[in-house]
Amino acid sequence: MKLTLKKDTDFASIYAKARIAAPEAFGEHSPRNLIDGEWSSAGRSISHFSPIDGSQIVGPAMLNLQQVQDAVHQSVKQDAQWSKTSLEERKIRVSKALELLSEHRDLLAQLIIWEIGKPWKLACADVDRAIEGVQWYLGEIDRQMTGRTPLPGPVSNIASWNYPLSVLVHAELVQLLAGNAVIAKTPTQGGFHSLTLAHALMARAGLPVTLVSGSGSELAPALVSSPELGALAFVGGRNNGRAAASSLKSLAKRHILEQEGLNSWGVWNYSNWDELAAHLTKGFEYAKQRCTAYPRYVVQRRLFPEFLQMYQSVLGSLKFGHPLAVENETDDYPDLHFGPVISAKKAAELRQAFDEAVDRGGIPLYRSSLSSGRFLEGQDQSAYVAPMTVLDPPKAWSIHHSEPFGPLDSIVLVDTEAELISAMNVSNGNLVSSVASDDAAFAARVKEESQAFKFGVNKPRSRGDKAEIFGGRGASWRGAFVGGDLLVQSVTEGDGPLYGNFGDGSRYPEVA
Repeated sequence: MKLTLKKDTDFASIYAKARIAAPEAFGEHSPRNLIDGEWSSAGRSISHFSPIDGSQIVGPAMLNLQQVQDAVHQSVKQDAQWSKTSLEERKIRVSKALELLSEHRDLLAQLIIWEIGKPWKLACADVDRAIEGVQWYLGEIDRQMTGRTPLPGPVSNIASWNYPLSVLVHAELVQLLAGNAVIAKTPTQGGFHSLTLAHALMARAGLPVTLVSGSGSELAPALVSSPELGALAFVGGRNNGRAAASSLKSLAKRHILEQEGLNSWGVWNYSNWDELAAHLTKGFEYAKQRCTAYPRYVVQRRLFPEFLQMYQSVLGSLKFGHPLAVENETDDYPDLHFGPVISAKKAAELRQAFDEAVDRGGIPLYRSSLSSGRFLEGQDQSAYVAPMTVLDPPKAWSIHHSEPFGPLDSIVLVDTEAELISAMNVSNGNLVSSVASDDAAFAARVKEESQAFKFGVNKPRSRGDKAEIFGGRGASWRGAFVGGDLLVQSVTEGDGPLYGNFGDGSRYPEVA
């Protein structure tokens, strides 16, 4: 059946809506940068290509180091004033920002679709979770701030592209509630349009926000190691996280470095395959492009036939393709598990990784075809990846110990409990892990030995919302933990311990 683009959802129409909604923030050729409450057209505009169809869309205006150093200096002045603003006034302004974000929720979601390829429901969820999460903090912040004061200096936020609202904007609004001015750098791979609109709305609410675009490596001296900063909040991979850590002049400066790990499902003495199938199906949302995705399954060898039957049925049920392709232009948005990965380059890397695993001795268990996806006739499909699975991946595989960040799974077969634990801990720390087992005592033993921060028994774990804390063990995290009270504590000073992963493991809170 021939598909067409949903009416009025082409990028030109969406960008025009953004310019109407926030004319101060969007230029004809690029979004602007926000410095000291003013939107600037300075910066070198670069081309950007949507992962949806490879089309060229408006890119960010990239600033140089000196320009961003000046922006940091201006943010320091904002921070000095904001830290003196009463908590009641801060609550009023953050509440106003949430009202404006809610008013423009659909437009924010449409920008997210074009920038990073999220299907409609997932794009909306990104916005909704940010709003709902901060609303919870508004009800708790009086208690959370008792006996605490904001850090001296603004909080610098550098985050990945995959959750621009529910991770980055959410964190900034809580930091603002706690009395800190904030700086955010837009991810160069996508998310800058939705972040520009969100920050325009935050600025209208009277919040001291700074938004800049540029190369992360070039801007590190300003956004990572500047002595004027109160804290650094980073979300990304281990390589960039290590670079950020090494750029810090002293780890005594408050830091939150959220990094990746290879999250695993262990399967042992298990029988409820329908329940596991439902969890695995949902786990493919957004093509597993998130830090809490489960790309590896460690399976008891004797259960492999049952696991494989369930797993193949999951793969066969997945719906993917162009997030805006419909049968009739007035139809609702298509209900998809995922669209493209973030770029054609990333898609090529995933396909190359699959071939590499097979060339080095892994078994090519599954390789789906893009022909099963939903696409417009003749559209560019270079950023799309159909699910792929490697059985018994070789230890020499370049990503044997790290997450693929895409729909590329691997399955390891084991015969003993010790083998299962070893295979699940292969990445020297990860954010989440789970075990599927009918044996509660077995599950408890594996949890005790797991190097995951959060551990699920017959259910997946996630970053969490509202009161739920989040962190990591081993190389998956450095610095203060976040979420709930700990997010506020991470950007404030007061009595009591600061919980986090500071290298000695002595300040981990208990996580259910």
